[in-house]
Amino acid sequence: MRLSRLGLLGPVALVALTAFALRAGTLKVAIIAWVAFAAMAGAALVGERSGATTDAGRLVWGYGLASGAMITSAAVFIVPGAIGHHPKFGGFGIAFGVLVGFSAHTLGHRATHMELPFDHTAAELTAHSFAAGAIIGLVYGNMPDPGLLLGLAIVSHKGPAGYAAADRLRRADKPVSVLLLPAAGVGITAIPSALLKLPSSDPINGLVFGFAAGVFLHVAMDFLPRCELGGEVYEVAQITDDAHDLLDRLRAHAVASTGLGGVVVFVAWLLVRPGP
Repeated sequence: MRLSRLGLLGPVALVALTAFALRAGTLKVAIIAWVAFAAMAGAALVGERSGATTDAGRLVWGYGLASGAMITSAAVFIVPGAIGHHPKFGGFGIAFGVLVGFSAHTLGHRATHMELPFDHTAAELTAHSFAAGAIIGLVYGNMPDPGLLLGLAIVSHKGPAGYAAADRLRRADKPVSVLLLPAAGVGITAIPSALLKLPSSDPINGLVFGFAAGVFLHVAMDFLPRCELGGEVYEVAQITDDAHDLLDRLRAHAVASTGLGGVVVFVAWLLVRPGP
């Protein structure tokens, strides 16, 4: 793997912030940050080494499991808290989060047509990781004892995202190691934001947690494995001779994987929830 100086800044910053997180008592956030880093960096390594055998089916199952888990986790663990703080402000927060997520994703795509001093793929993923990390930190710094299950499900998409990005960078003959920066991005912003305390106001907390739920729901729906022409799955599938037939077969896998992702979170919740 060709090393990128920009990419190496990510793990260096994450190591320094982890020491700070342990002293500040934000162990859960540090664990989530390192899981996100390991998922994206590990999957990027697999994507780089896959070569011409990059597997569209593996990508569909990765995206499907992750998006199903994210949708379920946001709906079960964050939405009720937002509505519990304030039904109306919580609802507005959810709507605002979905709309802002869509707007940022849509307008952010314009950056791919600009001349930037660094790779567009890495820039998009880094911005996404920084934003997600800031929200994760606020949630974990202000929710009453959130479990690890929520954070792990929220960052579960880092694996398939890293795999797809590495495949794209490899085909463009660019260094995959630049993905180390977005891999560390969640922790870089989550650890400091976990120390920010929100005012003790139900409307404000309803808005914040609703916004977090809306953003995560948007991200999860954006990662749903759509097996359509021109999509990310198609980009990987088209290296085969039977891309159209493969997409037809993968649609069933997409449905099965997203459903299974939600079931996994439900079963995990049953196993870790406190007794009656």
